[in-house]
Amino acid sequence: MRKQIAAANWKMNLTYQEAETLLHQVVKNIPKLEDQQHVVFAVPAPYLDLAQDEIAPKYQVYTAAQNVYTKKSGAYTGEISVIMLNSLGVDHAIIGHSERREYFNESNEMLAEKVQVCLENNITPIFCCGEALQVREENKQNEYVAKQLEESLFRLPADQLQKVVIAYEPIWAIGTGKTATSEQAQEMHAHIRNHIAKTYGLNVANEISILYGGSVKGANAKEIFGQPDVDGGLVGGASLNAEEFLQIIKALK
Repeated sequence: MRKQIAAANWKMNLTYQEAETLLHQVVKNIPKLEDQQHVVFAVPAPYLDLAQDEIAPKYQVYTAAQNVYTKKSGAYTGEISVIMLNSLGVDHAIIGHSERREYFNESNEMLAEKVQVCLENNITPIFCCGEALQVREENKQNEYVAKQLEESLFRLPADQLQKVVIAYEPIWAIGTGKTATSEQAQEMHAHIRNHIAKTYGLNVANEISILYGGSVKGANAKEIFGQPDVDGGLVGGASLNAEEFLQIIKALK
Protein backbone atom coordinates (compact mmCIF):
# COMPACT_ATOMS: atom_id res chain seq x y z
CA MET A 1 0.00 0.00 0.00
CA ARG A 2 1.17 3.53 -0.77
CA LYS A 3 2.31 5.70 2.11
CA GLN A 4 -0.59 7.57 3.70
CA ILE A 5 0.72 10.89 5.00
CA ALA A 6 -0.58 13.64 7.26
CA ALA A 7 1.81 16.55 6.73
CA ALA A 8 1.52 19.71 8.85
CA ASN A 9 2.64 22.91 7.14
CA TRP A 10 2.88 25.55 9.85
CA LYS A 11 3.95 28.24 7.36
CA MET A 12 5.26 31.41 9.10
CA ASN A 13 3.40 30.97 12.38
CA LEU A 14 3.99 30.50 16.12
CA THR A 15 6.61 31.67 18.56
CA TYR A 16 9.22 29.21 19.80
CA GLN A 17 7.26 28.66 23.00
CA GLU A 18 3.99 28.11 21.11
CA ALA A 19 5.74 25.70 18.74
CA GLU A 20 7.15 23.72 21.65
CA THR A 21 3.71 23.42 23.26
CA LEU A 22 1.95 22.42 20.05
CA LEU A 23 4.55 19.82 19.13
CA HIS A 24 4.35 18.28 22.58
CA GLN A 25 0.55 18.18 22.54
CA VAL A 26 0.40 16.48 19.15
CA VAL A 27 3.35 14.12 19.42
CA LYS A 28 2.39 12.69 22.82
CA ASN A 29 -1.12 11.91 21.52
CA ILE A 30 -0.35 10.48 18.07
CA PRO A 31 -2.08 7.11 17.88
CA LYS A 32 -0.17 3.97 16.96
CA LEU A 33 0.58 4.27 13.26
CA GLU A 34 0.43 1.44 10.77
CA ASP A 35 3.52 0.81 8.62
CA GLN A 36 2.09 2.79 5.70
CA GLN A 37 0.99 5.77 7.84
CA HIS A 38 3.40 8.68 8.24
CA VAL A 39 3.17 12.05 10.00
CA VAL A 40 5.35 14.97 8.89
CA PHE A 41 5.85 18.34 10.60
CA ALA A 42 6.96 21.10 8.21
CA VAL A 43 7.91 23.75 10.74
CA PRO A 44 9.65 27.12 10.34
CA ALA A 45 13.42 26.73 9.99
CA PRO A 46 14.29 28.02 13.50
CA TYR A 47 12.17 25.21 14.99
CA LEU A 48 13.55 22.25 13.01
CA ASP A 49 15.95 21.22 15.77
CA LEU A 50 13.16 21.48 18.35
CA ALA A 51 10.91 19.31 16.19
CA GLN A 52 13.65 16.73 15.68
CA ASP A 53 14.11 16.43 19.44
CA GLU A 54 10.37 16.13 20.08
CA ILE A 55 9.69 13.43 17.50
CA ALA A 56 12.85 11.41 18.14
CA PRO A 57 11.18 8.51 19.98
CA LYS A 58 8.15 8.28 17.66
CA TYR A 59 7.66 5.69 14.92
CA GLN A 60 6.89 6.95 11.39
CA VAL A 61 7.00 10.64 12.41
CA TYR A 62 9.28 13.04 10.50
CA THR A 63 10.22 16.69 10.12
CA ALA A 64 10.33 18.73 6.93
CA ALA A 65 11.79 22.04 5.86
CA GLN A 66 9.28 24.38 4.23
CA ASN A 67 11.79 25.28 1.53
CA VAL A 68 15.34 24.51 0.41
CA TYR A 69 17.76 26.17 -2.00
CA THR A 70 19.13 24.75 -5.25
CA LYS A 71 22.78 24.92 -4.11
CA LYS A 72 24.48 22.90 -1.39
CA SER A 73 26.45 25.84 0.03
CA GLY A 74 27.80 29.25 -0.88
CA ALA A 75 27.15 32.99 -0.70
CA TYR A 76 23.35 32.79 -0.61
CA THR A 77 22.42 34.81 2.46
CA GLY A 78 19.22 33.66 4.12
CA GLU A 79 18.84 30.41 2.20
CA ILE A 80 18.77 26.87 3.63
CA SER A 81 20.74 24.04 2.04
CA VAL A 82 20.24 20.29 1.90
CA ILE A 83 23.57 19.90 3.72
CA MET A 84 22.19 21.89 6.64
CA LEU A 85 19.08 19.73 6.69
CA ASN A 86 21.18 16.56 6.56
CA SER A 87 23.20 17.74 9.55
CA LEU A 88 19.98 18.11 11.57
CA GLY A 89 18.59 14.77 10.45
CA VAL A 90 15.70 16.44 8.61
CA ASP A 91 14.59 14.12 5.81
CA HIS A 92 11.69 15.91 4.02
CA ALA A 93 11.29 19.28 2.31
CA ILE A 94 8.30 21.03 0.77
CA ILE A 95 9.13 22.08 -2.78
CA GLY A 96 7.11 24.56 -4.83
CA HIS A 97 4.31 25.46 -2.46
CA SER A 98 1.92 27.83 -4.22
CA GLU A 99 3.00 30.65 -1.90
CA ARG A 100 6.64 30.15 -2.93
CA ARG A 101 5.62 30.18 -6.58
CA GLU A 102 3.46 33.30 -6.21
CA TYR A 103 5.41 35.47 -3.76
CA PHE A 104 8.96 34.40 -4.64
CA ASN A 105 8.56 33.70 -8.36
CA GLU A 106 9.78 30.10 -8.19
CA SER A 107 9.60 28.62 -11.68
CA ASN A 108 9.05 25.01 -12.72
CA GLU A 109 12.70 24.94 -13.82
CA MET A 110 13.96 26.11 -10.42
CA LEU A 111 11.76 23.57 -8.70
CA ALA A 112 13.22 20.82 -10.87
CA GLU A 113 16.66 21.79 -9.50
CA LYS A 114 15.36 21.75 -5.94
CA VAL A 115 13.82 18.32 -6.38
CA GLN A 116 17.07 17.02 -7.85
CA VAL A 117 19.29 18.34 -5.06
CA CYS A 118 16.93 16.87 -2.45
CA LEU A 119 16.97 13.43 -4.04
CA GLU A 120 20.77 13.51 -4.35
CA ASN A 121 20.98 14.12 -0.61
CA ASN A 122 18.40 11.66 0.73
CA ILE A 123 15.70 14.24 1.40
CA THR A 124 12.17 13.38 0.34
CA PRO A 125 10.64 16.21 -1.71
CA ILE A 126 6.98 16.99 -1.11
CA PHE A 127 6.35 18.54 -4.51
CA CYS A 128 3.38 20.90 -4.71
CA CYS A 129 1.28 21.51 -7.80
CA GLY A 130 -2.12 23.04 -8.42
CA GLU A 131 -4.15 25.67 -10.19
CA ALA A 132 -5.51 29.12 -9.38
CA LEU A 133 -9.23 29.91 -9.55
CA GLN A 134 -9.01 31.51 -13.00
CA VAL A 135 -7.42 28.38 -14.47
CA ARG A 136 -10.17 26.19 -13.03
CA GLU A 137 -12.89 28.55 -14.21
CA GLU A 138 -11.44 28.21 -17.72
CA ASN A 139 -11.46 24.41 -17.27
CA LYS A 140 -7.71 24.25 -17.99
CA GLN A 141 -6.64 22.74 -14.66
CA ASN A 142 -5.64 19.36 -16.11
CA GLU A 143 -3.27 20.85 -18.68
CA TYR A 144 -1.90 23.34 -16.16
CA VAL A 145 -1.03 20.70 -13.55
CA ALA A 146 0.33 18.33 -16.22
CA LYS A 147 2.77 21.05 -17.32
CA GLN A 148 3.96 21.56 -13.73
CA LEU A 149 4.66 17.84 -13.41
CA GLU A 150 6.36 17.56 -16.80
CA GLU A 151 8.67 20.55 -16.35
CA SER A 152 9.69 19.81 -12.76
CA LEU A 153 9.51 16.02 -12.35
CA PHE A 154 9.45 14.20 -15.68
CA ARG A 155 13.19 14.57 -16.27
CA LEU A 156 13.72 12.13 -13.38
CA PRO A 157 14.29 8.40 -13.93
CA ALA A 158 11.51 6.17 -12.59
CA ASP A 159 13.39 5.03 -9.50
CA GLN A 160 13.91 8.65 -8.46
CA LEU A 161 10.38 9.77 -9.24
CA GLN A 162 9.04 7.07 -6.94
CA LYS A 163 10.79 8.79 -4.03
CA VAL A 164 8.83 12.02 -4.55
CA VAL A 165 5.62 12.78 -2.66
CA ILE A 166 3.21 14.94 -4.68
CA ALA A 167 0.81 17.39 -3.02
CA TYR A 168 -2.06 18.71 -5.12
CA GLU A 169 -3.13 22.17 -3.97
CA PRO A 170 -6.18 23.80 -5.54
CA ILE A 171 -4.89 27.31 -4.86
CA TRP A 172 -8.42 28.66 -4.73
CA ALA A 173 -9.03 26.47 -1.66
CA ILE A 174 -5.97 27.44 0.41
CA GLY A 175 -6.77 29.62 3.40
CA THR A 176 -10.08 30.64 1.87
CA GLY A 177 -12.34 28.27 3.75
CA LYS A 178 -13.34 26.79 0.39
CA THR A 179 -12.61 23.13 -0.11
CA ALA A 180 -12.69 21.09 -3.26
CA THR A 181 -15.33 18.40 -2.96
CA SER A 182 -14.00 14.92 -2.37
CA GLU A 183 -15.04 14.14 -5.95
CA GLN A 184 -13.04 17.11 -7.30
CA ALA A 185 -10.02 16.05 -5.26
CA GLN A 186 -10.28 12.47 -6.53
CA GLU A 187 -10.69 13.66 -10.13
CA MET A 188 -7.44 15.66 -10.06
CA HIS A 189 -5.51 13.03 -8.10
CA ALA A 190 -6.56 10.42 -10.65
CA HIS A 191 -5.50 12.76 -13.46
CA ILE A 192 -2.08 13.21 -11.88
CA ARG A 193 -1.62 9.47 -11.41
CA ASN A 194 -2.80 8.72 -14.95
CA HIS A 195 -0.48 11.37 -16.39
CA ILE A 196 2.46 9.80 -14.59
CA ALA A 197 1.38 6.37 -15.83
CA LYS A 198 1.46 7.53 -19.46
CA THR A 199 5.18 8.30 -19.15
CA TYR A 200 6.42 5.91 -16.47
CA GLY A 201 3.86 3.10 -16.44
CA LEU A 202 1.07 2.20 -14.05
CA ASN A 203 3.32 0.35 -11.59
CA VAL A 204 5.40 3.47 -10.98
CA ALA A 205 2.33 5.72 -10.78
CA ASN A 206 0.70 3.45 -8.22
CA GLU A 207 3.72 3.70 -5.91
CA ILE A 208 3.60 7.50 -5.60
CA SER A 209 1.74 9.12 -2.72
CA ILE A 210 -0.42 12.08 -3.76
CA LEU A 211 -1.64 14.35 -0.96
CA TYR A 212 -4.49 16.84 -1.04
CA GLY A 213 -3.75 20.35 0.23
CA GLY A 214 -6.62 22.77 0.50
CA SER A 215 -8.46 23.58 3.74
CA VAL A 216 -8.32 20.04 5.12
CA LYS A 217 -9.95 19.87 8.56
CA GLY A 218 -10.76 17.22 11.09
CA ALA A 219 -14.37 17.29 9.93
CA ASN A 220 -13.68 16.59 6.24
CA ALA A 221 -10.42 14.61 6.33
CA LYS A 222 -11.99 11.15 6.47
CA GLU A 223 -14.16 11.76 3.41
CA ILE A 224 -11.31 13.29 1.39
CA PHE A 225 -8.74 10.68 2.42
CA GLY A 226 -11.26 7.95 1.63
CA GLN A 227 -10.98 8.64 -2.10
CA PRO A 228 -8.96 5.93 -3.89
CA ASP A 229 -6.22 8.21 -5.24
CA VAL A 230 -5.94 10.53 -2.22
CA ASP A 231 -3.13 9.44 0.09
CA GLY A 232 -3.44 11.98 2.88
CA GLY A 233 -3.08 15.72 3.17
CA LEU A 234 -0.73 18.69 3.32
CA VAL A 235 -2.48 20.62 6.08
CA GLY A 236 -2.11 24.33 6.77
CA GLY A 237 -4.29 26.14 9.30
CA ALA A 238 -5.77 23.03 10.92
CA SER A 239 -2.28 21.76 11.76
CA LEU A 240 -1.85 24.69 14.17
CA ASN A 241 -4.53 23.17 16.41
CA ALA A 242 -3.50 19.99 18.21
CA GLU A 243 -6.99 18.47 18.40
CA GLU A 244 -7.74 19.20 14.75
CA PHE A 245 -4.48 17.77 13.47
CA LEU A 246 -4.84 14.64 15.59
CA GLN A 247 -8.27 14.08 14.04
CA ILE A 248 -6.68 14.41 10.61
CA ILE A 249 -3.98 11.86 11.51
CA LYS A 250 -6.69 9.45 12.67
CA ALA A 251 -8.41 9.80 9.29
CA LEU A 252 -5.47 8.27 7.37
CA LYS A 253 -6.19 5.02 5.52
